[in-house]
Amino acid sequence: MAEQQQDSLAELKQGLINYVRLQLGDQMIDIELDPEHYEAAYQKTLGTYRQRAQNAYEESYSFMYLVKDENIYQLPQEVISVRQIFRRTFGDATGPFASNFDPFAQASLNVYLMNFNVAGGLATYDFYSQYVELAARMFGGYINYTYNPVTKKLQLIRDPKGSNEAILLWTYNLKPEINLLSDFQISQWIRDYMLANCKMIIGEAREKFGTIAGPQGGGTLNGTAMKTEAQTQMDALIEQLKAYVDASAPLTWVIG
Repeated sequence: MAEQQQDSLAELKQGLINYVRLQLGDQMIDIELDPEHYEAAYQKTLGTYRQRAQNAYEESYSFMYLVKDENIYQLPQEVISVRQIFRRTFGDATGPFASNFDPFAQASLNVYLMNFNVAGGLATYDFYSQYVELAARMFGGYINYTYNPVTKKLQLIRDPKGSNEAILLWTYNLKPEINLLSDFQISQWIRDYMLANCKMIIGEAREKFGTIAGPQGGGTLNGTAMKTEAQTQMDALIEQLKAYVDASAPLTWVIG
């Protein structure tokens, strides 16, 4: 499965490079770019998009198993931040399926929810849910932690008393490259920005030599014009991100 995904990513990248080459006029004129230049332009395009677009990230949940007396864990490179950690239980109960069973919880479910028209109601069950939340806060149902987004190390402010307890991580991750290149709302922006990057690279090279000597006076290179055109295109594409052309979520109200 991983090999198939890698092949698909390679095909998408090659299609992107072919699009840029043809837009630059390849097969009609000689384009001076090498494969390394296309890769550099691609990496810059990807980095710029991840810096400026909310749609470059995704929210996910994943399970992690604790190890006795170990409180530092290495997370994958794509994890940007850890929003919250959930446990099945509270206190020192451990094990892959550790949970708190309270007979009152089952009774409240049967009596107050299933038979709400006879006795009880949602308010009673809500009171019980608040009780469970308070007990979790008082007796270790929530785990304090710190996360370093550079080293990708998650440090639990706790010493686990047993192994194999499954906890749930609520994280924000980088979207895989294959998803960015496959999303029709993102891929066209990436094509256009990479094209502008490649124009900038060619313009930098051509600007080093303003003219080329020849038998009839030589010729003038358009390096400066290409750089100006490329910069104009990149500025316009950045403005498009501010208008959420890629379907990124708009900014919300910030208080404080």
